[in-house]
Amino acid sequence: MKIIHDSREAVEVLSATPCFAGLDADAFDLMAGGAIRLEFAAGQVVFLEDEPCAGLYIMQQGQLKSIKISETGREQILRFVVAGDVFNEVGVLAGSTNRVTVVAVQKSTLWVIRRETIQRLLQNHPHFASLVTQNLAQRMLHLVSLVEDLSLRSVQERLARFLGEHAEDCAVERRRWSTQAELAARLGTVPDVLSRALRDLADQEIIRVGRQTIEILDMDRLRSVAMLVD
Repeated sequence: MKIIHDSREAVEVLSATPCFAGLDADAFDLMAGGAIRLEFAAGQVVFLEDEPCAGLYIMQQGQLKSIKISETGREQILRFVVAGDVFNEVGVLAGSTNRVTVVAVQKSTLWVIRRETIQRLLQNHPHFASLVTQNLAQRMLHLVSLVEDLSLRSVQERLARFLGEHAEDCAVERRRWSTQAELAARLGTVPDVLSRALRDLADQEIIRVGRQTIEILDMDRLRSVAMLVD
């Protein structure tokens, strides 16, 4: 991990972050004064669950995954964090430890604004408090949707839904870091069960599984499996 402090760059990055749209110059100056740039290589841990919360994080470039890990080592991916995202609001607002573990899946650059600075912003800039609350509400809606998927849909339905939502030109790219285990963790299952679900969809000639892409042969039938029919 590489740590850098640069107030001028911090203002540029923070002012371009959608979550902070509409903040005044004083708020950006205050944030920038308490912001530190962090650089992580792929595979490095950004922070661990139950560690003290350092502050609010803003993603500049790269990609991270937010995960929960069971005592047996099984992962559940809660979300992927991409450029422009803000995260770790719960730890900051609740005054608690980190609630998840976050790991870089690509080389990533992000900023952390110390908790003390965030508290001052919340007290002195009501618009900032409103923006952070709205962003947190969106995260909660995402988690509600995730719970619904894990509780009420089969692995095959979850897989079909994922493929349908992530397809571009009827294909889903299999990125270098996106292994079978990674996809299984995202869908709340294990690799063996995921393999069976992929094989079943392929046997029905709904998809074709390649080394670098998963091609969708029949989008209507895939949407039907995913229960996404209009």
